[in-house]
Amino acid sequence: MKIFEGNLSAEGKRFGIVVSRFNEFLTKNLLEGALDCLKRHGAVEENIDVVWVPGSFEIGFAARKMASLKRYNAIICLGVIVRGATAHFEYVAGQVTRILGQINGEGVVPVTYGIIIADSLEQATERVGTKMGNKGWNAALSAIEMANVSEQLK
Repeated sequence: MKIFEGNLSAEGKRFGIVVSRFNEFLTKNLLEGALDCLKRHGAVEENIDVVWVPGSFEIGFAARKMASLKRYNAIICLGVIVRGATAHFEYVAGQVTRILGQINGEGVVPVTYGIIIADSLEQATERVGTKMGNKGWNAALSAIEMANVSEQLK
């Protein structure tokens, strides 16, 4: 039996980050968490590209474009979707989840999901660096591990 497990070293790896500008007062904290995680695990700033998009709906487009370039070891997707008074929330959350899963399933490059889907601003705030940790950090840590797993499976 052969077991494959990714280590948590980002040294020598290239990472793409897609981050939504909508709810930027929250997404900037996700980005800071992701960058902190990558750097603490050995990534260098020159090997990290950040793409800002208008909203979470557009994250999938940028992630797919980045994946097609085949220059990244992993792509980290960051956004915050908060329930409002209309069904818009469900459509955006469902679409971004579907497209990121589709890109990930294509097996070209690992894509990690740092999208917060919350019923309130309070719930979202708890997940961007307060009592529930920083989901941007978690998405970056998963990206590091998956980049290493992907390398092992070549």
